[in-house]
Amino acid sequence: MTGTMRAPRTRGVLSGVLLVLLGLWGGLLPFAGPYFGFGFAPDDTWVYNIDRLELSIAPAAATVLGGLILLFSANRAFAMFGGWLAALGGAWFAVGPLVARLWDVQGIGAPLGAGEGKVLAEQMSGFTGLGVVIVFLAAFALGRFAVIGARERSWADEPGPAGGATATQPIVHGRYARENQPGQAPPRHGDQHVAGDPRYDR
Repeated sequence: MTGTMRAPRTRGVLSGVLLVLLGLWGGLLPFAGPYFGFGFAPDDTWVYNIDRLELSIAPAAATVLGGLILLFSANRAFAMFGGWLAALGGAWFAVGPLVARLWDVQGIGAPLGAGEGKVLAEQMSGFTGLGVVIVFLAAFALGRFAVIGARERSWADEPGPAGGATATQPIVHGRYARENQPGQAPPRHGDQHVAGDPRYDR
């Protein structure tokens, strides 16, 4: 069981990197977006309020942390925890602005775009679409860590110190094993031939 908890560190690298980048994008867009005229009102940079904390910073932090866990973890259970954490962050990006209205959160501000296309792009890239992509990547990572590959199975099947072979007792086969059994000295020149002795009957 312990062996199956191990996983290659490279398994979550791609998903982890993408999740970290998407989390940073979602967390920084409301604050740095006005530099480029792409973001949410007010048209000023680095404006902080509680609504932005709840709807942007919190899910971004969950996504980035989950991505970092996937990126560096070699433990299957811990990596899957990171995947679920990132998935929750993505889900909150997608549905948070709607659900938060239940406790009178007004939102982080109206999109800055003038045309319908730009407004849609800002909304999708800052919340709904961003959240869907994050959930997809987190689910992909969870699927990869849920599968036990041949390498992990070989790790689990490796004999431990209580098994038949140890670091100081290598496995030997064939004639050498028969001739060098525990408690038996190897044949030496000049020893008397004994019929039936497998060390001499070749």
